[in-house]
Amino acid sequence: MLGSTLSFAMMALAIRYATATVPTTEIAFFRNLFGLAALMPLILRRGRALPRTRHVGRYLVRTSIGLAAMLCGFWAVGHLPLAQAVSLSYATPLFVTIGAALWLNENVRIRRWLAVAAGFLGVMVILRPGTGFTPGMIVALLGAFFSGIVALQIKQLSRFDAPDTVVFYTYVFWVPMSLVPALFQWVWPGPTAWLWLGATGVMGTFGQLLWTRAIALGEVSALQPISFVQLPVLVVFGWWLFGETIDAWTLAGAAIVLGANGYIAHRETMLLRRSATQAPVEAAKPGE
Repeated sequence: MLGSTLSFAMMALAIRYATATVPTTEIAFFRNLFGLAALMPLILRRGRALPRTRHVGRYLVRTSIGLAAMLCGFWAVGHLPLAQAVSLSYATPLFVTIGAALWLNENVRIRRWLAVAAGFLGVMVILRPGTGFTPGMIVALLGAFFSGIVALQIKQLSRFDAPDTVVFYTYVFWVPMSLVPALFQWVWPGPTAWLWLGATGVMGTFGQLLWTRAIALGEVSALQPISFVQLPVLVVFGWWLFGETIDAWTLAGAAIVLGANGYIAHRETMLLRRSATQAPVEAAKPGE
């Protein structure tokens, strides 16, 4: 998950540079096209055949929601300060925790529900309704919501298919789906823009592969908060490359959200350890 987070951070920087001359919809298309190109050698290594699946319908739903998350997230990274865009994206683990309880039937206890409530309080601090609020913030928050749904869908798909299969079919559907909106805003990229577009595809693919493997191996609500490492990385790059500064409201709200996410991850880890240590004892009871 940490490797995935750093890959997505580098992808965010490439998106910011590409946004200067290329529309968001077109960036999403080339991200998927170059991503599929980077993925194919990994999928076909050692003469392996293309992956197969019996769950095409599930992938259509997953990729549709994933494309919505991508477009919202890419627009936010390209048009909002990096620190603000990333801080709002950290609402994703909060949505994941809610969805894991309602959709995957994971046991979420009162302490984690309180942490989720605190996290959304932090989101409200960042949004600052009535003062520093801008409509672009809602776009970033929608991206976090859709990303939360995608994380839950990947967890479900990983029960049926291998991680590489999940990523492969995601890109197979994403390329034609993202081409449609891109055609309505099409501009031919310049030489430098091609480099940034290629970087979004390569870094996005590596991030997607690592993310899918991480979610297949662990509990969704425990792994997602690791993504907060992306914030300090992009804050530094935003200051260094774009002269951005992080305001006090964004900093305070991000601290609340990250604290809530950290507590959710801590509670999940403690519960997993407790269940692992109790299971052998219960199995050893006489007469059972």
